Amino acid sequence: MSIEVGLRGRADAVVNETNTAAAAGSGSLTVFGTPFMVALMEKAASESFLPHLPAGDSSVGTKVNIDHVSATPLGMKVWAESEVTLVDGKRIELTVTAYDEKGLIGKGTHERFLITDERFLAKTARKLEG
Repeated sequence: MSIEVGLRGRADAVVNETNTAAAAGSGSLTVFGTPFMVALMEKAASESFLPHLPAGDSSVGTKVNIDHVSATPLGMKVWAESEVTLVDGKRIELTVTAYDEKGLIGKGTHERFLITDERFLAKTARKLEG
């Protein structure tokens, strides 16, 4: 594993009818929805790890603490950035930020754990037994 403090990631999107608060059911307005902002932050983080992990390994998000500080209207570009701040074995902590074309829209912290996909899915499938 070569994930180190300082590793950065980025993910981009455009606000449309499918990623609004109304679409998520987290509100009634057609502005960029907080659940989609969080997902974009997680995408920036998780995709930044991929080139550094062996085949069959990935990561799962376990904690998110964010502030959504500004609304973004339909049609505007948005992006999220992540930066690794701590590597503690399989636990990775990151800072995450989100922006639109006018500036900062969200910020916070995110935690992910490195996993072996097959083992993780087998453990999850055991919930269906008995």
